[in-house]
Amino acid sequence: MFGGKTKVPAVVRTEGGVGRSIAAHHSENLEAMFMNIPGLYIVMPSTPYDAKGLLKASIRDDNPVLFIEHKVMYSGVMGPVPDDDYIIPLGVADIKREGTDATIVAYCRMLHFAMDAAEKLAAEGINVEVIDPRTLNPLDAECIAKSVRKTGKLITVSEGYPRCGVAGEIVRQTIEYKFDDGYTGFDYLDAQPVMLSGKDCPIPMSAPLEDACVPTVEDIIAAVKAIV
Repeated sequence: MFGGKTKVPAVVRTEGGVGRSIAAHHSENLEAMFMNIPGLYIVMPSTPYDAKGLLKASIRDDNPVLFIEHKVMYSGVMGPVPDDDYIIPLGVADIKREGTDATIVAYCRMLHFAMDAAEKLAAEGINVEVIDPRTLNPLDAECIAKSVRKTGKLITVSEGYPRCGVAGEIVRQTIEYKFDDGYTGFDYLDAQPVMLSGKDCPIPMSAPLEDACVPTVEDIIAAVKAIV
């Protein structure tokens, strides 16, 4: 409409996610819906350090940014935050844990579930790599594809719904990524990708049922063992 000449330097900071027993009207994971809008950046930090750096980058960017924080992490996740000025570039993933046997891509609250699962798997001799995309759009498909080239296995973990969800988009961009040698991410897969997502139902108020609606640490461990 504007020939790419109009800037929209706006940041909408909001929250999402399950975990406080406040039912479907306050526990949605709607990031996939907004990912469908061309030009809208989606940022979902998993640590206090990343939150500061990504928010500063979002504010300084000329594109519209939806900055989503998980409500449970406000009181459940601690970490260092430097006083100095720093930014984390949008569209750059972070390898939170290096590994060789499988690649787990998880974001926001699920990143911590994945890290917990990785430590428990390590005790059994299974070494997984955990990647935090940090921004869902733009997605750092290169980082994920390079990890899959090394491990041959891909597991995505998301609280969101499976239908038209984030997991499917991560898998799509990963398998379509083209390396310099002409191969794609798909060529390096040794097993079908596993997409762990929330259940396809409204989020219940009951705490036990709420926990049952999203992937657990045990679900992640089982998924890794199923393909390794």
